Amino acid sequence: MTKFFAIIATDKPGATATRMAKLGEHLAHVEAAIDQLAVAGPLRDRDNNFVGSLLVVKADSEAEARAMLEDDPYYRANIWADIQIHAFGAAAGDWVGGKTW
Repeated sequence: MTKFFAIIATDKPGATATRMAKLGEHLAHVEAAIDQLAVAGPLRDRDNNFVGSLLVVKADSEAEARAMLEDDPYYRANIWADIQIHAFGAAAGDWVGGKTW
């Protein structure tokens, strides 16, 4: 059964140059995995600097979600200092048509 997994990946200090160098490869990976993504994009600070990535992945298991992430050129380039993966239950908002209760 497909579930959602929220992935929050925090960039290492100074990762922006590598992030930009790998952007084309990263976007190709995103396009190849698009059916597994509910949403994905960069996280930015108040000054619009990159600070990480947020993904909501559709997968049967956390291991499957992690495998998709580990195939990302950003992962292979080691730009992230910390990666958190959590099961995610969409309960309210546009994605679920309002609320689930």
